[in-house]
Amino acid sequence: MSSQKESTVRTLTVALLVCLVCSIFVAGAAVALRPTQQENRLLDKQRSILAIAGLGEAGMSANKVKQLFNERIVARLVDLETGKFSDEFDAKTFDPLVAAKDPALSKALPGEQDIASIKRRERYSTVYIVEGQGEGEIDTLILPVRGYGLWSTLYGFMAVKGDLDTVAGFGFYQHGETPGLGGEVDNPKWRGQWPGKELFDDNGKLAVQIVKGGVDPQSPRANHQVDGLAGATLTSNGVNSLLRFWLGENGFGPFIANLRAGEA
Repeated sequence: MSSQKESTVRTLTVALLVCLVCSIFVAGAAVALRPTQQENRLLDKQRSILAIAGLGEAGMSANKVKQLFNERIVARLVDLETGKFSDEFDAKTFDPLVAAKDPALSKALPGEQDIASIKRRERYSTVYIVEGQGEGEIDTLILPVRGYGLWSTLYGFMAVKGDLDTVAGFGFYQHGETPGLGGEVDNPKWRGQWPGKELFDDNGKLAVQIVKGGVDPQSPRANHQVDGLAGATLTSNGVNSLLRFWLGENGFGPFIANLRAGEA
């Protein structure tokens, strides 16, 4: 073998060994960090739920978030097919987003139903409850919602007061919308418009919506409306669509109806 060929083989061998060692280190780091990443995701979710429900303060420590969440929030599993509470799985550990990818625990949505562009909807979902003073009384109901905006799927929560009509809070904990445009869903001023809005009209029909431009305070529908996101019509439309889906007949609509009737 010539010295040139021998040098080439040696170079390739060294490169291969370096790649192998690096891949082992990267894989090992990913495995080692997975529990920490999962814990951080859970913490962010709990922090978001507390914020949407109007509980706690900004900048709370991780321990305070966990303590307050465990003291004030009750997780319950809901069967979206029946619109009733279920004990099929442990609500504290059940992950609806994982279930949505499992054909045995979800269903594919036909185009006319998939207005939120999520493709599949899980059969079971987890709702979060701030209990009231009386037995079985609900102070605040927190519903997970998601749907596609312009560039990404937005994941968030809608908090509803015990009357199951008045919004207590609304916001997203994960999305990839354009900063300064669709990303304004994170703007405290825009989020601050939601509390006090009413989800349904006097006939029980879903009426809450984002309107292009600004809400006319003189409009009889103003108590159902929120200002659109400037320069982000498609994101606004996406939020409208995800709300119509999750508060409608294919989402939590039947569950809300059963709660009102005392049959959940």
